[in-house]
Amino acid sequence: MTTAPTSTPQPHVHGMFDPATWTVSYVVHNGPGSEAAIIDSVLDYDPKSGRTAHTSADKVIEYVHTHQLKVRWILETHAHADHLSAAPYLRAHLGGQIGIGGNITAVQKVFKGVFNLEPSFKQDGSQFDHLFQEGESIPLGMLSGEVMFVPGHTPACAAYRFGEAVFVGDTLFMPDVGTARCDFPGGDARALYASTRKLLSLPPETRLFMCHDYPPSDRPVAFDTTVAEQRAKNIHVHDGVSEDEFVTMRTKRDATLEMPTLILPSVQVNIRAGELPPKEDNGVAYLKIPLNAL
Repeated sequence: MTTAPTSTPQPHVHGMFDPATWTVSYVVHNGPGSEAAIIDSVLDYDPKSGRTAHTSADKVIEYVHTHQLKVRWILETHAHADHLSAAPYLRAHLGGQIGIGGNITAVQKVFKGVFNLEPSFKQDGSQFDHLFQEGESIPLGMLSGEVMFVPGHTPACAAYRFGEAVFVGDTLFMPDVGTARCDFPGGDARALYASTRKLLSLPPETRLFMCHDYPPSDRPVAFDTTVAEQRAKNIHVHDGVSEDEFVTMRTKRDATLEMPTLILPSVQVNIRAGELPPKEDNGVAYLKIPLNAL
């Protein structure tokens, strides 16, 4: 992949950190009044009560309105296991199309079985407005984006590149945190290693924006780094770490990790493009909790 020419417009990137889920949502645009993309939005969810709220999403809406942006895309880097997506809520208030990598269909097939979803649940990705393919361009006003498939954490992970900014989802974390786990259904540590090398083969000055940060106690939250910094300092995949070394480390580490608190509600909502399950005959939507299945 070639370096973007210096004359290429570079995006304005505004990140909003959600402390409840350690998630960063982004608004990408080219200045006031321009077209914008929203990446990895958050629907607030209380697992104790089962209630949803829109505090995080409303901050995105406020930013969009303040800068008079025209939302064209609401992008998901993957079907998240740690937070619910607010994409339908944002689309209703701001417009735009909900997009995700085309391999979401593989994730839908797996989790339709895990959750024994209703027969009418489609496994063709049609819940989303657009399924991106590898290398596809993303029109965004004066900006032009590109889709990079980066499987491993899930089969459907995609990164979005706008100029010198790349939104990597869960593939990479900050250098002192490392990389994403690969033990969810469909995860693959060897695929993740290949995806990290794909990202780290970009020009060294390329800015990488994380979907999450889980900082050590001695530093504040951060979610913006560079290819050069990752190659030098990432504790899991810095230069010199072989594929076999990475797979051994990742497999051992994943075996010690607990499931994310919100994995069960998140996945069954996010494979529906953020829509809640169909309401039952009493007018209430229900999430499923499969027992002894994961």
